[in-house]
Amino acid sequence: MPIDTRHPRQIREDIRNGRLRGVTAGLGRNYVQANLAVLPKEHAYDFLLFCQRNPRACPIVEVTDAGSPEPVAVAPGADVRTDISRFRIYRHGELAGEVTDARPYWRDDLVAFLLGCSFTFEWAMIEAGVRLWHVEHGKGVAMWSTSIPCRPAGIFHGPMVVSMRPIRGGDLARAVTASARFPGAHGAPVHIGDPAAIGIRDIARPDWGDPQEIAPGDVPVFWACGVTPQAVALASKLPFMITHSPGHMFITDLPNSALAAL
Repeated sequence: MPIDTRHPRQIREDIRNGRLRGVTAGLGRNYVQANLAVLPKEHAYDFLLFCQRNPRACPIVEVTDAGSPEPVAVAPGADVRTDISRFRIYRHGELAGEVTDARPYWRDDLVAFLLGCSFTFEWAMIEAGVRLWHVEHGKGVAMWSTSIPCRPAGIFHGPMVVSMRPIRGGDLARAVTASARFPGAHGAPVHIGDPAAIGIRDIARPDWGDPQEIAPGDVPVFWACGVTPQAVALASKLPFMITHSPGHMFITDLPNSALAAL
């Protein structure tokens, strides 16, 4: 798949105008992509605490002012209600719908959290010579809810979600090293090898995203994933939350290097 090297502002404009509706893997080369979680101000402190207690799954990139959809620090002029290609709406612990425009659901008491995404370290992996099947084939990365519990905070509790990439055995060291440089984007893997050890029963059937082709010699490698808040919304029966749809990320103006460890 050709790699899109346009500036994030151009990509966000295409998303806002409906010209781009697919997953964002491979877009915005060298710019930070982010997961989205929007929830009422009354729950924002507990969610902030949840993110601080679970930084592998929920590394914070930006938090907006209550009622403001503009992530001023990471994408001035952008709008999280329109600049993501697909959203999910959760009500009382259930998925209530999937939409391409979140403006009808916006309220003055909502706070938007942008969380680091593994698409950031994927560029470092690609530059290190690690092949990524889902990027090459224009697919969504595969994700599962696991048996790994998150540390709770207030009303928020639930399992860690992981993303998986099949990595050739000879590339494992490079994949781990490249991702570990980005603790602000999930960092190093949380598990390598047997999926059953973290509660995944069927590696061919992800809970979110697309099935991945695992070739002979490939090893399944699992990273903490920013879809974790969606699993937590279900487990915690949160009254209301807006999130991105898995694989449909917000592309910021931050360079990936901003999330790299020194």
